[in-house]
Amino acid sequence: IHSELYLRQMELGPMQNFVYLVGDREAGECVVVDPAWEIDTIVRTAEADGLRITGALVTHTHQDHVGGSLADWGMPGRIPGVEELLGQVRAKVYVHRAEREFLRGFGSDLVQVDSAMDLPVGRFTITFIHTPGHTPGSQCFLVDGRVVSGDTLFIQACGRTDLPGGDPVEMHRSLTQRLGRLPDETILLPGHNYGGPQSTLGAEK
Repeated sequence: IHSELYLRQMELGPMQNFVYLVGDREAGECVVVDPAWEIDTIVRTAEADGLRITGALVTHTHQDHVGGSLADWGMPGRIPGVEELLGQVRAKVYVHRAEREFLRGFGSDLVQVDSAMDLPVGRFTITFIHTPGHTPGSQCFLVDGRVVSGDTLFIQACGRTDLPGGDPVEMHRSLTQRLGRLPDETILLPGHNYGGPQSTLGAEK
């Protein structure tokens, strides 16, 4: 495991979202996982650390993770997200192909991905793991002994499956098989601060 992995965990917005910057200090580049809420803070943090944001990785396309109108939730207003990020940096947006339809208007900046795809970021490689259950295109990102799990797995809890597209059978499979096959010492980095900032897969099992 490289000790030079750049990893920033930021709790942003009123829903206790964790947004992550992951990259390689030596290469001077990073990606942001689930850019939403305080886009200026995300961009400024990377810049202050001397890193350039080259990509946005989407765990799933709920508005609190990618931005968008709150009309679906019966509330006024809009959460800033991917659109605002691309207004400030040049980056590719990586979303699972099952949820491509929910992110429109990004043209060639949008990359549809599937499970087991690898994305190099400097000297590190991020592996995409498709973990449906919370949503059809939910995915986790494995890098350097750590898994960023979005709303698939929290500390002592998992994502809800009663929203549109949720599937408890797939969630069980994602937890027990897709994530369950990873080593127990894998560090878990969840999508919300519902039970703390991190754990290990062994502890959650």
